[in-house]
Amino acid sequence: MDETLLRSLTPSVLGILVRRGIDFAAAEDAVQDALVEAVRVWPADPPRDPKGWLTTVAWRRFLDAARADAARRRREDLVDEEPAPGPAPTVDDTLQLYFLCAHPSLTPSSAVALTLRAVGGLTTRQIAHAYLVPEATMAQRISRAKRTVSGLRLDRPGDVATVLRVLYLVFNEGYSGDVDLAAEAIRLTRQLAAAIDHPEVAGLLALMLLHHARRAARTAPDGSLVPLAEQDRSRWDTRSIAEGVEILQAALARDQLGEFQAQAAIAALHADAPTAAETDWVQIVEWYDELARLTGNPVVRLNRAVAVGEADGPRAGLTALAAVDDALPRYTAVAAYLHERDGDPATAARLYVEAAQQAPNLAERDHLTRQAARLNALRRR
Repeated sequence: MDETLLRSLTPSVLGILVRRGIDFAAAEDAVQDALVEAVRVWPADPPRDPKGWLTTVAWRRFLDAARADAARRRREDLVDEEPAPGPAPTVDDTLQLYFLCAHPSLTPSSAVALTLRAVGGLTTRQIAHAYLVPEATMAQRISRAKRTVSGLRLDRPGDVATVLRVLYLVFNEGYSGDVDLAAEAIRLTRQLAAAIDHPEVAGLLALMLLHHARRAARTAPDGSLVPLAEQDRSRWDTRSIAEGVEILQAALARDQLGEFQAQAAIAALHADAPTAAETDWVQIVEWYDELARLTGNPVVRLNRAVAVGEADGPRAGLTALAAVDDALPRYTAVAAYLHERDGDPATAARLYVEAAQQAPNLAERDHLTRQAARLNALRRR
């Protein structure tokens, strides 16, 4: 443990808390609590941003202390009242922290990146991958966001759209990445849906439930990926699917379409198909058209090319793919799949090898390598 570093950071962290409007004595207590926590945690898990870590922990300790003090005063004021029956409510400030980090002084993209790093638990590399930018670029963006809010009071929460974007990216990382955050993202989105009557909040919750319902079938016993078309649909969570569809239908009925509702509609069409062959790809293409109109996201156009290939044939899919930026992650994997469907195994095998080299994680790399090996084995027969 670098005690010199801790001593050097203490005045700066204390100053940040005081500038946020905290009484000096309370700020000093919070910083001391954060230092004790640092002594306990840092030897095994040193933070990449010590000052940011201390500030965040000290801020949380202050909130805990202020809440405890308010609760104590209320108990003293209501000492003669009969306590309410049942278990004591649990306190969870996570969602509040999401809103506080999405500060109005930040651009939406910077607020999302900062919240993912400070509260969501994602690494800079994971955030950079989600945004399709180099890790160094994302590190600079997060550092600028920290500097922007370091002297501000976090008393002006950000908007719902920014928080939804954070929850969506946390869920995606938990669903497909190294850290299991999907269940936590669903829990927080449920909280948000209970507090805010907003069709896009409902759309995001429906999307998460529909995707999460397929999770058990996404991997084989050996840990390898199982493509959607090959998944054992009896392993899908039908209760989560039913809940997701019900939530989505209620949101769509309000006629305020947003990107999360459109994504959820695509997921619902997949979930509704008894078999892969019975998937309504024509409707899925139409929903991707809506999603592209709403977002202009190039990844949407990439996924749309796959859907076009299923609805209208692989040649049509390849034509749609030609209009997409070939630098996008998974572009090569999509091209390999469509070339295989189009009866060109040699090109497909070569592209699967290239896609495996570009894969963002080990499971995906192994899956693409096996696809290339399978086609090469067929060609040798």
